[in-house]
Amino acid sequence: MRSHLLNGLTAEHYRRSVTEGVERVAAKLATTDRPFTGVTVDALSPAIDAIDLDRPLGDTTAVLDELEDVYLRDAVYFHHPRYLAHLNCPVVIPAVLAEAVLSAVNSSLDTWDQSAGGTLIERKLIDWTAARIGLGPAADGVFTSGGTQSNLQALLLAREEAKSDSLAKLRIFASEVSHFSVKKSAKLLGLGPDAVVVIPVDHDKRMQTVALARELERCAREGLVPMAVVATAGTTDFGSIDPLPEIAGLCAQYGVWMHVDAAYGCGLLASLKYRDRIDGIERADSVTVDYHKSFFQPVSSSAVLVRDAATLRHATYHAEYLNPRRMVQERIPNQVDKSLQTTRRFDALKLWLTLRTMGADGIGQLFDEVCDLAREGWELLAADPRYDVVVEPSLSTLVFRYIPAAVTDPAEIDRANLYARKALFASGDAVVAGTKVAGRHYLKFTLLNPETKADDIAAVLDLIAGHAEQYLGESLDRAS
Repeated sequence: MRSHLLNGLTAEHYRRSVTEGVERVAAKLATTDRPFTGVTVDALSPAIDAIDLDRPLGDTTAVLDELEDVYLRDAVYFHHPRYLAHLNCPVVIPAVLAEAVLSAVNSSLDTWDQSAGGTLIERKLIDWTAARIGLGPAADGVFTSGGTQSNLQALLLAREEAKSDSLAKLRIFASEVSHFSVKKSAKLLGLGPDAVVVIPVDHDKRMQTVALARELERCAREGLVPMAVVATAGTTDFGSIDPLPEIAGLCAQYGVWMHVDAAYGCGLLASLKYRDRIDGIERADSVTVDYHKSFFQPVSSSAVLVRDAATLRHATYHAEYLNPRRMVQERIPNQVDKSLQTTRRFDALKLWLTLRTMGADGIGQLFDEVCDLAREGWELLAADPRYDVVVEPSLSTLVFRYIPAAVTDPAEIDRANLYARKALFASGDAVVAGTKVAGRHYLKFTLLNPETKADDIAAVLDLIAGHAEQYLGESLDRAS
């Protein structure tokens, strides 16, 4: 079994095995003609259930043959131009190369004596991102597993900085379309069920600052403690961007921690055309960024940034076996000192190789392309009498609803849209997402693939309409 351990004696075996796996994936990418096969849970489960994990195949080729049947054939391929569903981006080659390197070397980014250069590379990237945001010379941060963890850590710091003698008094303010992780974080942080104050949004799905000011004033009047305002730069459902300058002004007025959840909108940090859409982000106390959404990085690649590095002390614990206090005086950089995680992958290498190969402008150009595409898609939807589109895109998301000419019952229209989404997924021809707006079912395109064209959007809209019309026709037949 030692022949399977990666070391100097098995380097050639490693090279052959990885090459064979890469060739399989490359062949799949080259021949995949739709984002999904349409396989069902019931069809795929028996093949996986039948595998006896206590009886290994022992041969890489045989294992890859099996993997073809249980994964590669039926995977959902985000690189396909008609994958239009969730915040999953196609990935750039330098980042995939980095995955191979970081997995093989297997550095753990918790302490200097496990990562050395990896520690310094991650710190350099944090400094680079903080500078792009404009947080100032005292800024710092750390890579995380994703936006949920980043938001949790930011709100942990905000809770500690609030210095309240009662958790029950703390309040977090977030818009009604903010990410669910805000409420989840409040619960994990031991806050009460009323801790998150939901602020209504305007027609463009942006936080209403008048309502925010009113709630901040109410909390102050009632002796409650405003802990944090979460402004979203790129909501999951709509890609909307809250009015950051106005929110920053209110946070300064009331002495409240300002957190910007830019998990989606962080791509604008590299944008050549639309950077001004997140003006005001530089006034935040903390910022969430997900490079694996709009920097075209593989999952996972995220970070939380803070204006004042000293606030990261709230996540610091010292263990004698790992990061004893004396290391601080010795100026030994241990990333675990500012992370919620201990063992942690060298995910920063993916962004490092990407920047060193493509540059920030290369990333920004790709993100600008999908923002431009969203504008084209919005114009198509706005001109199409079959559809109702909710808001003009701020980033690359379109939310819309099929509206049949001859049906007026909202519940029946809901069912037609739900059916169309499911039927489209089952066909494998395209993948779209869904959400609710004012209690009604809508469909959603999240455009993150520069290879997607307006023609793809038009074709998918025709497919959706066809499925919806089929459902409505069958519904009428059943009713007659």
